[in-house]
Amino acid sequence: MLWSKLFIPTLREVPAEAEVASHQLLLRAGYIRQLSAGIYSFLFLAQRSLLKIQNIVRQEMDAMGAQEFSLPALNPAEVWQESGRWDVMGDNLFRFKDRFGRDMCLAMTHEEVMTAIARGELRSYKQLPQIWYQIQTKFRDEPRPKSGLLRVREFMMKDSYTFDMDQAGLDAAYDKHYKTYGRIFDRCGLAYTAVEAHSGAMGGSQSHEFMVASEAGEDFVARCPNCGYSANLEKAASVPAAPAAADPAGDLSPEEFHTPGRKTIAEVAAFTGLPETSQMKSLVVVADGKPVLILLRGDHQLSETKAGAIVNDPEFRPAQPEEIRQWFGADAGSLGPVGLRNMPILADRALEGRRNMIAGANKNDYHLRQVTLGEDFQAEFHDLRQVVAGDACARCGGTLAVVKCVEIAHIFKLGYKYSEPMGLRVLNADGKEVTPIMGSYGIGIGRILSGVIELNHDKDGMVLPPSIAPFELIVTPANNADPAQRETAHAIYQESLGLGIDTLLDDRDERPGVKFKDADLIGVPFRVVVGKKLAQGKVELVERSTRAAIDVASGEAARAVLKRLGR
Repeated sequence: MLWSKLFIPTLREVPAEAEVASHQLLLRAGYIRQLSAGIYSFLFLAQRSLLKIQNIVRQEMDAMGAQEFSLPALNPAEVWQESGRWDVMGDNLFRFKDRFGRDMCLAMTHEEVMTAIARGELRSYKQLPQIWYQIQTKFRDEPRPKSGLLRVREFMMKDSYTFDMDQAGLDAAYDKHYKTYGRIFDRCGLAYTAVEAHSGAMGGSQSHEFMVASEAGEDFVARCPNCGYSANLEKAASVPAAPAAADPAGDLSPEEFHTPGRKTIAEVAAFTGLPETSQMKSLVVVADGKPVLILLRGDHQLSETKAGAIVNDPEFRPAQPEEIRQWFGADAGSLGPVGLRNMPILADRALEGRRNMIAGANKNDYHLRQVTLGEDFQAEFHDLRQVVAGDACARCGGTLAVVKCVEIAHIFKLGYKYSEPMGLRVLNADGKEVTPIMGSYGIGIGRILSGVIELNHDKDGMVLPPSIAPFELIVTPANNADPAQRETAHAIYQESLGLGIDTLLDDRDERPGVKFKDADLIGVPFRVVVGKKLAQGKVELVERSTRAAIDVASGEAARAVLKRLGR
């Protein structure tokens, strides 16, 4: 293709609205343009890269025996109501009514539709297992779109679904997807980590996220360099650091003391001279309309995901001030577990075995010292805290690091979450009706492109791998007005195309510096420059990733590129 005939609207300045590198470069390189918050148009270069990513995904999915579908983005409410997710998804689901007043939505995923197809068509165990997938536009009413293609309201996703007769079949399908995803990301040139994750609204017994380490991300992953343990912070477990001070010894009874105006953990610690690790933090939440008291060590933070799973209500909320006064007879900042009879108490495992700690007295401006869990009150122990860097790995004792990441894919063992309520049944070998077990597996197509750019860029632009770059090679005559340079460049261009190299010819009447900057910006892996050395029969071959430049004979340039592409 000839650059002079293409629409590639590059920008020299960084757009003010773009904060992360991938967003800045996608805009500057003319890949995308914003239509509205979280809604982007993919221009020529982006479409070429995204189609290459889709082709890699499609090849690997087909190779594992998956069958490609194309399902409607417009869904009737009924299928979502059958699964129970019409209410669970809340405001994230785009909802509206058609002209007849029927409730409709724009699908963010297709478990319901796939299950409805299976329910209508699958009859016997002989038809299982099945692996169905699609690459399709999805919609999510994201409240705070940002970071370009990383947090959007309309996005392209590969989603696949498996139907098996038993847990062993699901385990095999899950493992097959796990390995296939690794091959996809390797081919896209993406460095990734697979981590244990929370299933969230998707449901199911097990899930993994595939993460890319990047400051542009909004997820945090706990990693152990010793044993390789990796988990999303929502799921991660650890052994907390020891308390900053030993507990007072002895079989002591709770003792009330005055703490005027001291409501926060830090204020009470300063007042008593004891560290925050010597206090119990009391948090009151409402789950299924009922109060629950959650206790943490004073220096720890609550994992809302873990708490939501324990109270069996992912939509639980903090109690309101008036509710707290009604249940405790005191305001937040003076709350504690001693004497509490009207609600369950959940304690984080970091409090197990602790003695003679400080807790609120359920009386404004008063606390209790010498409070011991198991003696002065009873509670259920659970893992409720959020892991922090420096904690010990629960598997090997190594020191955990916490890394900011971008999620690019998520796989789930759904179990019977959709097949059971939606009435999917098949006959087994004994002629009895059974419910197939399901899995769900998603990849963000745009997130792959953004993730690659986050990991591979410099001050001049993107550094894309050949597998997903819009072009593999750009041929640039330094002076397009020079007939010899122009003709040689065109000859190299034609030969490259003949060798199967995806090639762009920069035939614009621009200064060499402008052409070189644009080539660097859009991320083409190789550039052949036809310039003054042509008088010696040579051209310059430049590799974008290393900036290494070598002189090659003009007649050998195309084959030199082919060799570097490994073909």
